[in-house]
Amino acid sequence: METSSNKKYFERVVSQKALQMGSSFPCQICVVGFLCGVCLTSLFLAVLTSFGSLEFGGISFSAISVGGSPWNSSSEIINVVTSTDCNFKPKETERLVDSQSSKERNDDERVSFLYSAWSARLTKPNLEQLKLNGEISVPKAPHLENCRLRAQVNQRLDKPFENASFPPWAGWKGLLDMHPAAATDEQQRYRRQARSENAYPPWISGSDEENYPLTRKVQRDIWIHQHPLKCSDPNVRFLVADWERLPGFGIGAQLAAMCSLLAIAISEKRVLVTNYYNRADHDGCKGSSRSSWSCYFFPETSQECRDRAFELLGSEEAWKRGIITAKENYSTKELWSSRWIPRIWGHPWSYLQPTTEINGSLIASHRKMDRRWWIAQAVHYLMRFQTEYMCGLLNVERHAAFGKEAAKIVLQTLDKEWPKEFTNTPRSDIEDYVWSSHKPWVPRPLLSMHVRMGDKACEMEVVEFEEYMHLAHRIRKHFPNLNNMWLSTEMQQVIDKSKSYSGWNFYYTNVTRQVGNSSMASYEASLGRERSTNNPLVNFLMATEADFFIGALGSSWCFLIDGMRNTGGKVMAGYLSVNKDRFW
Repeated sequence: METSSNKKYFERVVSQKALQMGSSFPCQICVVGFLCGVCLTSLFLAVLTSFGSLEFGGISFSAISVGGSPWNSSSEIINVVTSTDCNFKPKETERLVDSQSSKERNDDERVSFLYSAWSARLTKPNLEQLKLNGEISVPKAPHLENCRLRAQVNQRLDKPFENASFPPWAGWKGLLDMHPAAATDEQQRYRRQARSENAYPPWISGSDEENYPLTRKVQRDIWIHQHPLKCSDPNVRFLVADWERLPGFGIGAQLAAMCSLLAIAISEKRVLVTNYYNRADHDGCKGSSRSSWSCYFFPETSQECRDRAFELLGSEEAWKRGIITAKENYSTKELWSSRWIPRIWGHPWSYLQPTTEINGSLIASHRKMDRRWWIAQAVHYLMRFQTEYMCGLLNVERHAAFGKEAAKIVLQTLDKEWPKEFTNTPRSDIEDYVWSSHKPWVPRPLLSMHVRMGDKACEMEVVEFEEYMHLAHRIRKHFPNLNNMWLSTEMQQVIDKSKSYSGWNFYYTNVTRQVGNSSMASYEASLGRERSTNNPLVNFLMATEADFFIGALGSSWCFLIDGMRNTGGKVMAGYLSVNKDRFW
């Protein structure tokens, strides 16, 4: 009895508490929310039932047919979900993906087609506008040069203008010299005054501050020295020299030796005339350019002076009177001595800007600064203008490396119907005369790296590829948009290691490379004379055009690349070296 009384009392208390809680505002909110949820759920189930089935988010919900049992348990819902097709790719998404795949295939086909069309143009380099099957017009390739036209322009810039004594350097740049306005009397008079008004040679890029000291003046003076007004004048003397042919002399050593001979010629007031060049003694160099430096670059002097010098070679009197000398007249010590470096410009090397870094520090001065300055001037003069043959070699390698990227860029500017529908618009004057002087397109910014290993270990400390890449990452920290690299090396292991560095686009020539530590002479012999000459020269010129450069001071090749860059408007780009074995 007592137990029953207590139970009723407890129930009354609980009921009162519940009533108090139910009348509170938070509880009312909860109740309303619960009822709303029930209503929404009922509405959702009704929709499912009316449609019979629904695909949502990749999961197919199959509702119970009309008249069937409603979903009244969680187990039924679980059964329905788990029995559905879990493809997670709705039909609309599949159609979109198929459409994108089709577009990508079409784009790839157009890129390959344009790339192939440009490849065909390489076999017909004189065609500015190429048509396939006489119907399809092919747009201009931004990474290729018209080599024949470029050689013609350079020839005009390397010869005296008409009856004057100086080339038309004071005229307009590039092909503007061929514009009708260039033929006016006023323009003609202006150009004839070029020599007296200190016009500077067109092969130098940038201002004096962007090059080694006095670069523009020195290049001008060397050209004047090498191109006397009248080569048959009895007072004109000559130094005729073959290029070095010793087995241990690579291209870099040959160039350095010829730079020394040019210094001797200037100091002795002689015109340097280069003769036999063994690396051009191959079938790629045609006609008179075979076995001659002129196969790759413009001659160091005029044809008139060359003819006169070779005529004097057979004159005993000319040898006796010292009108002509040869390389054999000078000792090896003299060839590599700094005392022959011309002093007619003073000592401009004494205020070279410190832009070479080793181990985080700039080199302010060293004992061979005079030689470094002179070699840079001499090598740039000797390589001032490329021949049509050399230009063609660069076209081939640029196309192999950058051709497909260039095609993608160009196709973005064309109608989507190309090549079905495309018509080249007539070229304008600004295209023919102004923009024609622009250099070929390459992906920028571009870093050039020359990795020298192999038998070079007998001359300098050989550094592993990882150290070169460490410097590359340092440059990219300052220039975060840098991810393109032109890589030159004779070692296959360097090419293999480059594939493990993601985030970099490596470009390099397609040539068989060295495995192991055989000598450079053996490696070059395996390539053949033509390939072993063309490949390094292409790499050299690509390095000089790159925005940044990494190499090794102990390498003659790197030393020459650095000099060419420092007289080509790149002195403020700097030079990062992996070693400090010598300062030449």
